[in-house]
Amino acid sequence: MKRRTQWLLSIIFLLIGFMVAVQFQTTSHETEMRDTRDVWEVREDLKIQQKHQQDLLEKIAGADQTIENYEKQSSREQVETLKGSIETLENKIGLQKKTGTGVELTIRPIFDEGASGQEYPSVSPHLLSRLLNELNTYGAEDISIGNERLTNLTPVRDVNGSTYVNNRPIGSLPLTIKVLAEDPEKLLDHMKASPSQDIFNIDNMEIVFEVRDQLLLPKYDDPLHLEILEEAGG
Repeated sequence: MKRRTQWLLSIIFLLIGFMVAVQFQTTSHETEMRDTRDVWEVREDLKIQQKHQQDLLEKIAGADQTIENYEKQSSREQVETLKGSIETLENKIGLQKKTGTGVELTIRPIFDEGASGQEYPSVSPHLLSRLLNELNTYGAEDISIGNERLTNLTPVRDVNGSTYVNNRPIGSLPLTIKVLAEDPEKLLDHMKASPSQDIFNIDNMEIVFEVRDQLLLPKYDDPLHLEILEEAGG
């Protein structure tokens, strides 16, 4: 039992360390941005940085509480606590499917019936990243794009002119984005008032928002690269 407990304890600390290290790397990376930004972008980035810092503090506090509870329990209770903590962390990281209330976004093309020779629009990595940043700022807890679950490690990048998420192309429009949130109505109001709709309209696209009582997000299927822990640990 003692060896099993030590093994489970190692796993829980590894997952906690992974989440903290990822959060730290994400925050550090986003500060290395170019200075050619307008006031609105700077304010939005500041909100995102503040949210990252708050999330990091909450994770550290949660880890401290887990350790404190663990030390007060019997061997059997310790094992059950660790199992529960592992499941909770897997949910937060995105390693399990997740259901809940939220907002479903559909990005679809807009065509001018009077114009000819229009190109079929597509979502660039820049536009998608900007939209995701706004969703996270306004209360998104978990996000999936098509069949791809987003994590703190999810890259959004351009590959030969196509937008890739989790190293896979997002495909052509329409594109569905599912967002779980504690207060979907509040998130919806913020997004409707944001400039994202106008920005997408410029590129002949529109975003349709719908509050859903039940959304199912897929789990993150790619392997987790934990080399980041070695780098963070020196």
